[in-house]
Amino acid sequence: MSAHAMSPVLVGRSVELGRLDDALAAAPGAVLVGGEAGLGKTRLIREFATAVDGRRARVLSGGCLELGSNGLPFAPFTTVLRGLVRDVGIDGIAGLVPRGDTSCLARLLPEFGEPESDAASDEERARLFEVMLTLLERLAESGPVMLVIEDAHWADRSTRDLLSFLIRNVADAPVLIVVTFRSDELHRAHPLRPLLAGLERAERVRRMEIGRLTRSDVASLVAQLLDDTPPAGLVDRVTARSEGNPLFIEALLDDDGTMPCLLPESLRDLLLAGVQRLPEETQEALRDASGGGTRIDHALLTAVTGLDDAELTRVLRPAVAANVLVVDGDGYAFRHALIREAVSDDLLPGEYTRLHKRYAEAMENDPNLVPPGRLWVELSFHWERAHNSTWALVASWRAAAEARKSLAYAECLTMLSRVLGLWDQVPDAAERIGADQIKVLQDAATAADQAGEFDRGIKLVNAALRELESRGDEPELRAGLLELRGRMRYQMALPGFVEDLSAAVDALPVDPPSALRARALSTLGKYVRITTDIAKARQTAEEALSIARALGDPVTIAEALITRFCADIDYESDTGLLELEEAAENAGAHRVLLRHYVIKSHFLEGAGRHEEAAAVAARGKELAREYGVERTQGTFLSINQAEPLVSLGRWDEALAVLNHAMEQDPAVTTRTSLLVLSGWVSLARGDIGTARARLVLSSEIMNLKMKWMKTQDYFTMLWLEANILLAEGDARAALDAVRPVLDHSGLPDDARYAWPTLAVAVAACADLGDAAADDLRRVEERAAGLASRGPLQRAHKLMFAAELTRVRGVLDRAAWDAAAAAFEAVGNPYHRARALFRAAEAAAAGGDHDAATVRLETAAELAAGLGAAPLGELVADLLRRTRTSRRGDPSAPLGLTPREFEVLRLVAQGRSNRDIAGALFISVKTASVHVSNILGKLDVTSRGEAAATAHRLGLFSLGNGTGDANGTGNGTGTGTGSGNGNGHGRGAGAANGRRVRADQMRA
Repeated sequence: MSAHAMSPVLVGRSVELGRLDDALAAAPGAVLVGGEAGLGKTRLIREFATAVDGRRARVLSGGCLELGSNGLPFAPFTTVLRGLVRDVGIDGIAGLVPRGDTSCLARLLPEFGEPESDAASDEERARLFEVMLTLLERLAESGPVMLVIEDAHWADRSTRDLLSFLIRNVADAPVLIVVTFRSDELHRAHPLRPLLAGLERAERVRRMEIGRLTRSDVASLVAQLLDDTPPAGLVDRVTARSEGNPLFIEALLDDDGTMPCLLPESLRDLLLAGVQRLPEETQEALRDASGGGTRIDHALLTAVTGLDDAELTRVLRPAVAANVLVVDGDGYAFRHALIREAVSDDLLPGEYTRLHKRYAEAMENDPNLVPPGRLWVELSFHWERAHNSTWALVASWRAAAEARKSLAYAECLTMLSRVLGLWDQVPDAAERIGADQIKVLQDAATAADQAGEFDRGIKLVNAALRELESRGDEPELRAGLLELRGRMRYQMALPGFVEDLSAAVDALPVDPPSALRARALSTLGKYVRITTDIAKARQTAEEALSIARALGDPVTIAEALITRFCADIDYESDTGLLELEEAAENAGAHRVLLRHYVIKSHFLEGAGRHEEAAAVAARGKELAREYGVERTQGTFLSINQAEPLVSLGRWDEALAVLNHAMEQDPAVTTRTSLLVLSGWVSLARGDIGTARARLVLSSEIMNLKMKWMKTQDYFTMLWLEANILLAEGDARAALDAVRPVLDHSGLPDDARYAWPTLAVAVAACADLGDAAADDLRRVEERAAGLASRGPLQRAHKLMFAAELTRVRGVLDRAAWDAAAAAFEAVGNPYHRARALFRAAEAAAAGGDHDAATVRLETAAELAAGLGAAPLGELVADLLRRTRTSRRGDPSAPLGLTPREFEVLRLVAQGRSNRDIAGALFISVKTASVHVSNILGKLDVTSRGEAAATAHRLGLFSLGNGTGDANGTGNGTGTGTGSGNGNGHGRGAGAANGRRVRADQMRA
């Protein structure tokens, strides 16, 4: 009896194969396949891929390399692209990407030529990610695509970023992404852990853990390996020793199909047992192969071993026959990475060093032995392990440049950190790489900034500035370092960012004018404008603009104009916008043109030109799609598209835009506005739970961001919070929520976002009455200092003024009519309906029921069209009561007027003067006068005696309403209180649980 090295049949994985099959049928989606080393993740995926490839799906596969964490970026995607080039050719791929532009793919594969630009930027990285996603989606148009990324526990940062982007953004195309990883490798600080945790929460993502084999599965596997029924007791012994791990089961069986009497004491010994049964020359070749990573080309191994082609083939044949090595294209791979690790770990220190030196020398002698794009990373890896600091430093410097070109910022930082770590060991380091230590520090800090590692970047800049001080000042270098540190301090919410940016400008001479100074001024203006120093922002933008025009620099001209325009937006005039648009077109830069679309749509929405704003934002998203940045920069434009759609009452369209943008995992700076807009629509439609969930998420984001908040984010979040609290009936908490708006004035776009929030504050004061007198004074003082530019701000100011009349006990129909007309003029149906409702209240209180009815019927139609249920219910209730009052009997007993008779009915129900005023739409003072008149006409001295007289005379039947304002009565009263009432009143207080108080929701 002899044993196969590997079972010809996959055993014990039928359930997992079924789940993969289901996932492919349900694509788009992703499956995250985890499990301990040796459980057969690779075998499972390959079996499934073989079954579906060319029949049910196109399979694209790439594996992460163990070298990846040391700086080799995008390794699996490079493999995928190389395979696609073989299948469909360069032209075939060009036909699948936007505008046929494959230049960004050249950053991953030289076959695509040279990148359009050597510059590394977030825009270029975004384009690369977009093109990869578009490529998969276009391939899937002709049939499902399965993308397999193996060994993600070795994935570099850039691979993880791209993988996350693809999984989150595959929309409708039938693309299944399968990711394998060793779960036992994921220690607490492993970088893959947070990625997996985030992806598992995403829609259409499944996690599948591969378990160990059961005893019956072990029996089946042993039978397959032996090609015969196992001898008695063998299965139990194999099960006990292997614990159900397929790799260990295969390693435990000797060639004759038995287990050795002396079992290996460790896993390493177990895995080496199969190697040690091979001829010595084969073992020697395997030791050489172990230094090359998970896969090694035949030609490279020939150079490292010193054997010729035929001799190497002869020597390796026993290893392939024993299934220790497997043939992989024109090279070899160990059947399992654990075997390679065990062979490598068995090397003596001197052997290990000499082996990596041979690898490095072979690659330097013939760079073609290494796939394109991997030479310098491989050399850095091997020279470092060969303890040759000089050549490790040189190779790391060159590898950093390659990583930068590939837009792999984290890997660039890794390589530059290696250079810095080796610097003191190489006396002539600067001469070797053609750059001094300050340059390396600056490049590393820039890479840290681009990779989002701001704390590390700031430390690198500090080190560079210290070195600079020791050798004498160099203004341009110092300015660049200070500007870089200022940007990173801003990102980390650290003080001193304005001081850094100002110092950068001061370091540069005024004469002669320079593009560097113009850019530094423009950057300073950009960041200063988010503080209260708007005058300084305008001043720096003007100076930058002057220099840029003198130098004829169109990009800096456009950026300076944008900064100047945003510093203090005048929503009355679009003159500055027209100038900005022309400059953006002349700049010829995608980034600047897209920023112009952001600014223009923002301006139009703020000016109340909602239809135009939505159209401009939509056009900007189309351009973002053309430029290949739809799901990154285009996502920000989703805010500017959704906001006017919300204003226009096209809420379903707005939610579709918002939900799609949120699915793309947008940047933290984008997410707050998306959540607030979505939360507001939910609240207006009565879904207070979702509204509060959105608020919680936006609050968490704001805590992660900095204290120098944009009003667009900060004030609107507070506005949503206050509206939710008012809807819940907590006016005091609502007023507390908006206090930061009272405390922070003078910020850019202050009036645009402060007016709606102040209207909520006044509404809270109206509910609190005299208890809020001091707060009301502060609110009025804040409002007095606000301008109102443009029709939208004037509409919110009118709403504020109308709310102010309520605080003073007056129902001012004219004020509310003016607010309703203003919102009608700008096309905002919800705020118009709110104002019409209040105007109707005032009309009803004045006895003009016809006017009230006209307004309420319009408000009801608007609320129904919006799906604003709480507002619709409130309008319907008031309309019903208004019509009832019009049908009332003009006569009343005991000499009471009809109004006094209504007041007595409410007194008999135990209502207070404030409750009576609310029910009859009159002031509290008027209610008090009516009660006094009733007491005199009934010749009684108290409200209780009046109520007793009414009941004794049977003026009101029991069925005509004994419910109280808190909704706890058993009659059919019209109580308007909120709470957990169990009564049957028709008011809001009759609900069996907490409801949104529509009458408290504010614009």
